[in-house]
Amino acid sequence: MNRVKAGDRVSVPFNLACGTCRNCTEGWTSACLRANPSGQPGAGYGYPQMGPYWGGQAEYLRVPWADFNLLELPPGTEHERDFTLLSDIFPTGYHGTELAGVQPGRTVAVFGAGPVGLMAALSANIRGAAQTFVGDFQPDRLALAEKMGATAVNLAEADATEAIMEATDGFGVDCGVEAVGYQAHDPAGQEHPGLVLDALVQVVRATGKIGVVGVYEPSDEGAATEDARHGRYDFDYGTAFTKGITIGSGQCPVMRYNRWLRDLIIRGQASPSQVISHELPLDAAVRAYDQFDKRTDGWTKVILHPGTTS
Repeated sequence: MNRVKAGDRVSVPFNLACGTCRNCTEGWTSACLRANPSGQPGAGYGYPQMGPYWGGQAEYLRVPWADFNLLELPPGTEHERDFTLLSDIFPTGYHGTELAGVQPGRTVAVFGAGPVGLMAALSANIRGAAQTFVGDFQPDRLALAEKMGATAVNLAEADATEAIMEATDGFGVDCGVEAVGYQAHDPAGQEHPGLVLDALVQVVRATGKIGVVGVYEPSDEGAATEDARHGRYDFDYGTAFTKGITIGSGQCPVMRYNRWLRDLIIRGQASPSQVISHELPLDAAVRAYDQFDKRTDGWTKVILHPGTTS
């Protein structure tokens, strides 16, 4: 390493990149052509089919091409909670709004009020959206969405399409963000891989845009349908085509946004840490994952602290 030295305070993107391949030099570090030994574009820490790299929730992390991948942060401890979210969810939420073409004055629908969906709502406001709707059926998450200035739509109490169409005078929204993925569940707990895409196709106006940052895997033996097990996802593409809706998707190229989001935090223009509900030692990770996976009330985002114990 030449640029970064021991003792520097840094942020590590969840995806890693060589910095010199065609995709990296064009800013698409999420699709690095060299970092994944399998030959598949894109590599990440502890992520299925994205290389042999162990996860980042550990005491120590090996960072290949560190001079390129690491984002330098100001010395000290200020903004520690906010900076922690620069590795993944804040840039990913922002990426969703970029793919969806959010601009000043646009209306936006975000489906999914998990950490990424909430970051998409925050990012839509940063980009000047006139109104942002957030759909979910977890009351604690919807409360956070409202705290961020969004209009909450409780999917357990209302039909999302009807509610959003009515609130936009039947016109629909300009932009949609899919922040759930193929493991989408209805309020009864039934999994429907195409559920969110179908809803967005209905509520996004003709010639609008949808950004998909929820995960869709090329294969998953545990998926709910036979097609989904092989990476095929059934949704209303015919209506999307007829309406001329543009759909953008893919892993977030964290380095495309993280330095600008860092500076928004430093200047007091963004506070992503408002989604954090718990700070726990690293050895409490299993319990934290269990509570988050069960959607236990109040468990919206957990930060783990290496070097401490329960």
